[in-house]
Amino acid sequence: MPSLSGSVLDVVPVMPVVVVDDLAHAVPIARALVAGGLPAIELTLRTPVALDAIAAIAAEVPEILVGAGTIVTPGQAKLALDAGAQFLVSPGATPALLDAMAGTGLPFLPGTATVSEVLAVLEAGFTDMKFFPAEASGGAAWLKSVASPVPDARFCPTGGITAATAPAYLALPNVGCVGGSWLTPADVVGRGDWAEVERRAREAAALSG
Repeated sequence: MPSLSGSVLDVVPVMPVVVVDDLAHAVPIARALVAGGLPAIELTLRTPVALDAIAAIAAEVPEILVGAGTIVTPGQAKLALDAGAQFLVSPGATPALLDAMAGTGLPFLPGTATVSEVLAVLEAGFTDMKFFPAEASGGAAWLKSVASPVPDARFCPTGGITAATAPAYLALPNVGCVGGSWLTPADVVGRGDWAEVERRAREAAALSG
């Protein structure tokens, strides 16, 4: 199993952001990502089967680090922990949500999109965070601009990033990884093309700034 002795930001250059609509797809997706060299997955809590998918991956693919994304309520943090999630990701951060995620004891990436939100997360004692929605909020240029005034903040930008634009983000000193939904598009997953998922993962695993 991948180690989380360090930061979630340092496990893989591209964190696969995955939506699972069919529970039967969860384990094959995870295995394809591992085969492609990306032993981590952020499975979003946007579908009725998401928690069951996290549990299935945690039980059947121990070589992958499985996280729960789109944590938007304190209750979801506990549900994700109970399902077997090993880290949490939220699109934003409120004091209650920060407290709930911290209370699970799991590593987590609270979402930020403004300098004030970044400062609030830093004030709460957390330096690792998500930048979302990345492209809509200023992209790599925004992250480059905040690197000097808030050097302690490190990010996983997510939202609108592609294989072509990822290297520009990864080249920045305050970016540990990027979130990528292009690895598991709905049409590829829908037809069960796990070889294509593996191919995309292999390309992503080789990305650098």
